[in-house]
Amino acid sequence: MGTTKFEFYTEEQNELAVLAKAIGHPARIAIIEHLISVGSCVCGAIVNELSLAQPTVSQHLKELKNAGIIKGSLEGNAICYCLDEKGFAKLNAFFGEITTHFENKNNACC
Repeated sequence: MGTTKFEFYTEEQNELAVLAKAIGHPARIAIIEHLISVGSCVCGAIVNELSLAQPTVSQHLKELKNAGIIKGSLEGNAICYCLDEKGFAKLNAFFGEITTHFENKNNACC
């Protein structure tokens, strides 16, 4: 399989692809759901909520942070995580376009 030619796509398309890839794993969805349920920044408690090893959770957190889905700040010896509004705003706009498409058009295809 060949490599993706990112330069053929718009900056927005590339950003959305990064965001979609980041949320494309069940463990990452579980992390996001946990952060939503807690409603505030979480320091270290995420490992206790998932049945995954600490290094695995750390890798998932890193992927989510690099994509702009979550934010992390250093507090003492711990990194505290919370949702990043900017990443979700981009996803919301994209999925909003899809929702609007289906609401305004009879999907007569297929």
